[in-house]
Amino acid sequence: MKRIHAASPWKILYEKFDPHEEGLREALCTLGNGYFGTRGAAYESVASKIHYPGTYIASLYNRLATTIAGKTIINEDFVNCPNWLFLTFKIGDGEWVILSPTRILSYRQELDMHKGVLTRKIRLKNKKGQRTLIESSRIVSMADPHCAAFEYIITPENYSEWITVRTMLDGTVLNTGVERYRQLNSKHWKPSSLGGLGRNGVHLSMKTTQSKIETSLAARVRLFVADREKRFETRHLMKGKERIGQEFRFFARQGHSYSIEKTVSIYTSKDKNVKNPTTAAIEHVKRPQRFKALLKSHQQAWESLWEKHDIKIEGHNFSQRTLRLHIFHLLQTASIHNVGIDAGIPARGLHGEAYRGHIFWDEMFAMPLYCLHAPQISKALLLYRYRRLPKAREYANKKGYCGAMFPWQSGSSGREETQVIHLNPLSGKWGPDHSSLQRHVSFAIVYNVWRFWKRTNDFNFLIRYGAEIILSIAQFCSSLTKYDPKDGRFHTKGVMGPDEFHEKLPNSSKPGLKDNTYINLMVAWTLLKAKEIIDIIPHARKERILNRLRISHKELGRWEEITRKMRVIINDKGIMSQFEGYFNLKELDWEGYLEEYGNIERMDRILKAEGKYPDEYKVSKQADALMVFYLLELQEIKELFHRLGYHFDKKMLRKNYEYHIKRTSHGSTLSKVVHCYIAHLLNRPQEAWKWLFEVLKSDLYDTQGGTTPEGIHVGVMGGSVDIVIRGVAGISFLDDRLKIDPMLPKRWKRIKFKFLYKGRWISMSLTKNQVSIHIEGTKGQAFGLPIEINEKLHYLLLDKRYNISLKNKG
Repeated sequence: MKRIHAASPWKILYEKFDPHEEGLREALCTLGNGYFGTRGAAYESVASKIHYPGTYIASLYNRLATTIAGKTIINEDFVNCPNWLFLTFKIGDGEWVILSPTRILSYRQELDMHKGVLTRKIRLKNKKGQRTLIESSRIVSMADPHCAAFEYIITPENYSEWITVRTMLDGTVLNTGVERYRQLNSKHWKPSSLGGLGRNGVHLSMKTTQSKIETSLAARVRLFVADREKRFETRHLMKGKERIGQEFRFFARQGHSYSIEKTVSIYTSKDKNVKNPTTAAIEHVKRPQRFKALLKSHQQAWESLWEKHDIKIEGHNFSQRTLRLHIFHLLQTASIHNVGIDAGIPARGLHGEAYRGHIFWDEMFAMPLYCLHAPQISKALLLYRYRRLPKAREYANKKGYCGAMFPWQSGSSGREETQVIHLNPLSGKWGPDHSSLQRHVSFAIVYNVWRFWKRTNDFNFLIRYGAEIILSIAQFCSSLTKYDPKDGRFHTKGVMGPDEFHEKLPNSSKPGLKDNTYINLMVAWTLLKAKEIIDIIPHARKERILNRLRISHKELGRWEEITRKMRVIINDKGIMSQFEGYFNLKELDWEGYLEEYGNIERMDRILKAEGKYPDEYKVSKQADALMVFYLLELQEIKELFHRLGYHFDKKMLRKNYEYHIKRTSHGSTLSKVVHCYIAHLLNRPQEAWKWLFEVLKSDLYDTQGGTTPEGIHVGVMGGSVDIVIRGVAGISFLDDRLKIDPMLPKRWKRIKFKFLYKGRWISMSLTKNQVSIHIEGTKGQAFGLPIEINEKLHYLLLDKRYNISLKNKG
């Protein structure tokens, strides 16, 4: 593949223009700041089979109705916002420049993750033989959430001629970035206002058709020669109904460079303290700064972020560069600017339109990065869920449950956005979609709240928001279960686990499954955490919240009973059944399908295209029964099993891993994250590295075959960071101590990072033989928790460097 040059651990470099890979590059080269993100599309491009310019603003959604096969389907989409990037030029009376492999003499595109800058350097030759060097730099400012800018430098190499530059703010954009959605209505905007700004500026305001969100952009364009501003010879304003452009003309001399700087501001009617987004956008660009000044403040903001978030790896350049790419995109998806925004984490970032920009359980995999480095971001993301508690209660009530049940797919309001039908791209047929039965998203929210509390000690958040979230979901958990006096156990039914391939039992007319192991265990775990919450919060507040939520002592007694009598199906060999009836399903001919199809990750689509159903087979999309081992510490799992009356030990973990991994197609990138972590738990370094390598290359090389161009996978990127912290570095965050038990890959010589834990910054450097620890604080004071290394507790002082030898695992 003509993809990544390995020169720098901070850069992604492309040295050839490849139309077939442009969509992938656009996603991987997206720039963002948490408020909005813009794909790394070419300036000269519009939406086509090759290019897809896209800009997405956090939590900007719109609903559209489409009639398909006599049915009206309503979708809420993450809206592609007006394109601010567009700029092209022509030489004399020639053609407008577009990127064409036949015209490109040399090409270099570079994403500098340390600086947050996308640069490009190309040399073009037109039909007349005129050669032009084009150099550009682009930012989406991390220092100013409403600002983006670029510098576009034109240098005629063998000619002198008039050059005409055309640039636009284009509101004619559609949501067509995902092929399987293109038969759906995709026009989300209607015009509001547009016009010119002085001699070199324009503004454009558009409003979404249903959500009525006004989005305003203003832009100014300036020309510099030898670092001095020069007026364009002529300027022509081009007004359309939904876009506005400018054409500038200047005479370019051979060998001279002409720098065009475009500065853009973006505001919406959703923004806090913004009465009029059009006025705000215009005021923002009235006195635009030079690009280099904007670049300086932007780079300083990124420098500050990397000082806290960077994970340094010595010995393996690919791992270093790719892990930084993951951290980079996570920080662009949710940043400090999200603190003032009512937004969750879209599963595909601010990078594309896949999954319609909805929020799933993927945030559970991404949250560790924020919890351990920027807890204010985690808090903002959890408050997105808290504000949607009323909708979650409505949803639970609608489905016959109590408490709060969060939707599998969430968008603007918190209602269920999952569709009831889904297109199989292999068969071309529409079929029912029961994925909304994945009730485990609510347990993921409890897990996120609980983890945030345990790692930050933010008691104020717990009593003001977190307790209500957990207790409300606990009410739902209780109502999801039903006691059966025949076996003396509580059961669940009508649910789907993370697997997603299995929607019901074969020959069953009702969707949903009974006693999914992961769901049942998380029900019991959630209720245990709810009981702990009740013990933690002050008595007066406890009484108020229990009364407000109408949680009676009788209900609390039921919670206690469920935590002791929840059913988990385990056979006589110690294998946990994914759900009731799983062991009776047919085995799949894995070797035969692999030989026939090559890539069998989406076995569900393959089977349905053959007229078969995955419900009939022991085939899972991703880790399901094993998920609990990724989330909870082994000691906690052992205690949970014991409380429920079941035996558990590490041998059982090994047997279940070996059984279920043979029956999993890994159709989700998250599956590889979970199996990687479990391989670390089982002390299998070669296997753990194999999984980690798969996790790292999944988006960089689009290993799922065409999904990454539609948006990066936030879950796998966050999961890679979590694996490095909890797996490679081996850090366990226990109630009474930190435990460090690292297992570095063979080629990794050292790993260095810092994290914020219970208000203290802890810096660590680990090799295979030694761990070095420094805890920031007042010199001489003791750290509040002991740290366990080599099965020995160490009580460390603040502001002192400790070097501790490690036992050789070999």
